[in-house]
Amino acid sequence: MVRAYAATRPGGALTQTEVALAPLGDDDVEVVVEHCGICHSDLSMLRNDWGSTTYPLVPGHEVIGTVVARGAHVDALRVGQRVGVGWYSRSCMHCRDCLGGDQHLCAEAQSIIVGRHGGFAERLRVHWAWATPLPDGLDPSTAGPLFCGGITVFNPLVMTQQCPTGRVGVIGIGGLGHLAVQFAAAWGCEVVAFTSSLDKTEEIRNLGAHRVVDSRDPGALRHMARSLDLIISTVNVPLPWDHYLAALRPNGRLHLVGAVLEPIPTPAFALIGGQKAITGSPLGSPATVMDMLEFAARHHIAPVVERYPMSEVNRALAHLESGQARYRILLDADF
Repeated sequence: MVRAYAATRPGGALTQTEVALAPLGDDDVEVVVEHCGICHSDLSMLRNDWGSTTYPLVPGHEVIGTVVARGAHVDALRVGQRVGVGWYSRSCMHCRDCLGGDQHLCAEAQSIIVGRHGGFAERLRVHWAWATPLPDGLDPSTAGPLFCGGITVFNPLVMTQQCPTGRVGVIGIGGLGHLAVQFAAAWGCEVVAFTSSLDKTEEIRNLGAHRVVDSRDPGALRHMARSLDLIISTVNVPLPWDHYLAALRPNGRLHLVGAVLEPIPTPAFALIGGQKAITGSPLGSPATVMDMLEFAARHHIAPVVERYPMSEVNRALAHLESGQARYRILLDADF
C-alpha cells in the first residue's frame, strides 16, 4: 500500500488515502514520485468529462521520480535512475503500430490514470518503455510537464516534418501553447501566437513568438489569410474555424491537440481548394519523447511553472480551474 491523494466522486475533493499498486510485472518498473505536474486532463478525469473515470481516482500523469525496483526482464533502466512518466503506462509491444514505432497509437495502450493509480502518490508502476530517463541539462524539478504538455505539442512538428523555414501558428498560449511557442521557435520557424489575453503579449514574445494576434478580432484573423504552414490548436473550445483554415497556405494543416468536444463544421471546399487538412494527435511515441527531451535540453526549453506541495493539491487544482495558472502547475511530493 502507498499513500496517495484520491477523489471518490466526480468533482470531489482529493483526500489522502492508501491505495494498492498493481503487481510489479516482469517488464515493469516502480518509481518513487518526486514531482508531478497537474494537467487540464486531470480535471477532465476528476469530473468524468470523458466517461472513462473509475473511482477512487488518483490523478497525475506528469511524473518525475526515481526507479526503486524493476521487473525480471528490465535491463534498459537501473535502480536509482531518474525518469519521467507521462500519460501512457503501457502498450502491447507486439501489434503493427508498436512494432512500427507508434506505441502511442496501440489499440491496447493504457493510460496511467484510467483504471489505475497515477502520480499524486508516493509510488507508481509502469512498463519500462514508458519511463524515460532524463537527459543531462534538464532540471528534474520542473521537467514533469514535458511528459504531457511538452510531447503533445512537440509531436506535431515531427509528424508534419515541419521545415525550419516554415511559419507556425499556435492557438491558445496556456499550459500547452506556451511550450508550443518555445518548441516552434527553437525549431527555426516563424511563430504566430493567437491569444485572447493580450496582456500576455510581452511574455509570449519572450517565449519566442514573432507576432501576437488577438484571436477575438475577426479582422486580425482575416489579415492572416494564406500565411501559415501549420496551426497547432491547443484549446478545448469551439473557434471560428473558417478563419483559421483560411489562414493556412496551400498544403497547410490545422492540427488539433486540444480536445474540442463539439464537432468542427468544415465545408469541403475549404479543404479541397488549397489541399488543406485538419489533423490531430495524442502525445507521442517513447522515441519521440526522448527526442523531445534532448531537444529541450539543447535549446534550454522548460515549462513555466507554479509550485505547490502535494498536500495542497486541492488548492492547486482550484487555481488551475480558475484559468489563472501561468503556465503549468507542479506538485512537489511531501508525504
